[in-house]
Amino acid sequence: MPNVTANGIQIEYDTFGDRSFPALLLIAGNGAQMIFWEAEFCELLAKSGFFVIRFDNRDAGLSTKFEEAGIPDLMATFKAVMEGRPVESAYSLDDMADDAAGLLDALGIKKAHICGASMGGMIAQVVSYRHPKRVLSLTSIMSTTGNPDLPQGKPEIIAAVLAPAPEEREAYIEHNLNLWRRIWSPGFPFEEKRARTFIEESYSRSYYPQGMARQNVAILISGDRRSSLSSIITPTLVIHGADDPLIPVEGGKDTARVIPGANLLIINGMGHDIPKGVWAEIAAAISKHAETI
Repeated sequence: MPNVTANGIQIEYDTFGDRSFPALLLIAGNGAQMIFWEAEFCELLAKSGFFVIRFDNRDAGLSTKFEEAGIPDLMATFKAVMEGRPVESAYSLDDMADDAAGLLDALGIKKAHICGASMGGMIAQVVSYRHPKRVLSLTSIMSTTGNPDLPQGKPEIIAAVLAPAPEEREAYIEHNLNLWRRIWSPGFPFEEKRARTFIEESYSRSYYPQGMARQNVAILISGDRRSSLSSIITPTLVIHGADDPLIPVEGGKDTARVIPGANLLIINGMGHDIPKGVWAEIAAAISKHAETI
């Protein structure tokens, strides 16, 4: 896969479809590599008339790692944030949003549809208010606003997500399979073969849990983004699962409420994942949303 230098770092990326089509930039979530956006799903979007771009966020996959920053103490960081004390961070969501804009620059793309999932949704939101002239439309999937008054994810799910991942390959695979089962969409059959293949490929491509820890800090220090989100003028689609145990559906509702004119699509039975059973619905929603621009 190709890479470029953008915003002072190396960014690994991949593309699907005809470059003459409108660009659709896909942003992955916390700790996830660009292969979170599976090739089959990207091809589905490309067939809908997009030039699809997926990429590795900083500190994930094959993009630049921030090894020199060390591994943060997440519990100490969380406590400091709750107490309003300053927190040192290797980077912020603003920096990650600037990476996305920088990638578009490097590819010679002036404007793009921006779509992100989970932390990627937060980054896509930030791109939309930091770089509004670069964004044709925004799609925020299973994400939130940082509103401290919203219901939080189930404590046992948050603990499972933050639990250290084993280093040994088979233990890592089993650990993450169990995690996938816990955040999976209860309205859809668990796709164990698909999940196992994805986890195996992720481990082989780049086992790097410390990057996820630093990305977590970037999320924690981003705080309540509602004021900035209210300034977004980009046509916005918010997609959320009704049964998300990690970022409850109230996060999606709050996002749609805060961003002027945003449309909200709640998918029954969907958790904190994108099962194949909703691929066609989500691709069609993104395509229909883009047609309104």
